[in-house]
Amino acid sequence: MALLKDLIEKLQWLPGIGRKSAQRLAFYLQKMDQSRVQELADAMIRARTRLRECSICHDLSEKDPCEICTDSARERDRICVVEQPSDVMVIEKTSEFRGLYHVIHGVISPIDNIGPEDLRIAALVDRLRNGDIGEVIIATNPTTEGDVTALYIAKLVKPLGIRVTRIARGLPMGSDLDLADTTTLSRALEGRREL
Repeated sequence: MALLKDLIEKLQWLPGIGRKSAQRLAFYLQKMDQSRVQELADAMIRARTRLRECSICHDLSEKDPCEICTDSARERDRICVVEQPSDVMVIEKTSEFRGLYHVIHGVISPIDNIGPEDLRIAALVDRLRNGDIGEVIIATNPTTEGDVTALYIAKLVKPLGIRVTRIARGLPMGSDLDLADTTTLSRALEGRREL
């Protein structure tokens, strides 16, 4: 039982995995074919040891510079600023954005002792000074910290003569107006577009 308890404890290290989820996963792993468990373990170790930050955009990649930074078909005059590498994957799934990215690896959060110097914001400004960028799209999360970070970045970027935009926020598809909170509804009105 000590081995199982240890596995459950270690699985709880993962974000969003509480005790019950960790127990379910631990018991599921015990039922899995041993070769599949080994494949999972090997994939985790490969990803952890082979992925590194791109020296240009700070996304995770096996190569440096990454595939997006070296893709000549990308629009090289636009950079989308995101909080985490996972945000790049989400935006790429839409197939709507064909520009470049810059991952800042977090948000400004004084309560967590995270300031601008703890993020890749200085690297972004250096990149903008050395490049021919016409627009910076800020795609931080719609949280207080995300908004503070977006405003801070905009304050640094605007004096460089670069257009700064923020992704629109609003109501999710299929939702009802009477279920929306006032902040979401206000932002949906602010982000409206002409039809």
